[in-house]
Amino acid sequence: MAKKKAESDDIIQPLSDIDKVIHEPSRLMIMSVLYVVESADFVFLRNQTKLTDGNLSSHLNKLESVGYVEVEKKFKGKKPQTILKLSTQGREAFEIYRKSMEQILTGLSDK
Repeated sequence: MAKKKAESDDIIQPLSDIDKVIHEPSRLMIMSVLYVVESADFVFLRNQTKLTDGNLSSHLNKLESVGYVEVEKKFKGKKPQTILKLSTQGREAFEIYRKSMEQILTGLSDK
């Protein structure tokens, strides 16, 4: 029985350390899209994630507030355009998150 508890702790501990800002499903989608592109405009990101404008804005505000996303507002002709990209901190946080999830999932499949 003690061995089972130790194995369980090995799985649960990394889960408790996971970055909860990234782990939220909508923010995970946003981070995943921004991880594979240099930058994206708001419309592209909205289309990729299928989030509403308000929902996407809310999650982007959270990601920006923790320093994971950089937001640049400019004009393309006379139309406003919002360009988004992962900050260096955001890219590093996502890599740590991805590696942690890989470790957790690999640990589960080994049991």
